[in-house]
Amino acid sequence: QVQLTESGGGLVQAGGSLRLSCSASGRTFSSYTMAWFRQAPGKEREFVAAIAWRGGSTDAADSVKGRFTISRDNAKNTVYLQMNSLKPEDTGVYYCAASFSSVAVRSLALYTYWGQGTQVTVSS
Repeated sequence: QVQLTESGGGLVQAGGSLRLSCSASGRTFSSYTMAWFRQAPGKEREFVAAIAWRGGSTDAADSVKGRFTISRDNAKNTVYLQMNSLKPEDTGVYYCAASFSSVAVRSLALYTYWGQGTQVTVSS
């Protein structure tokens, strides 16, 4: 069982930066592939970025490549999402998720544990 708690959301102007954090409970954090998803009002939840537990390989959606960076600190049971050059279309609730997969995967169905989400609002 893993409990995930996101933090770091807020209101930022377009072009600005935010760093989201996701703190995980449990002693096996290093065995989970971790990801960030987001959901804008009236839209489906979508994949943002993932980082595998094995090897630390990463994957990111095309819409955020070059702007967002996912990383993890297994000693702190924390995964981060550094978001730069933010755009209004990045607005939404950002969720942290954990998967038993050994590689970075994009499918929501492969993520077992989810946080409650943190709101990110980018003003134009």
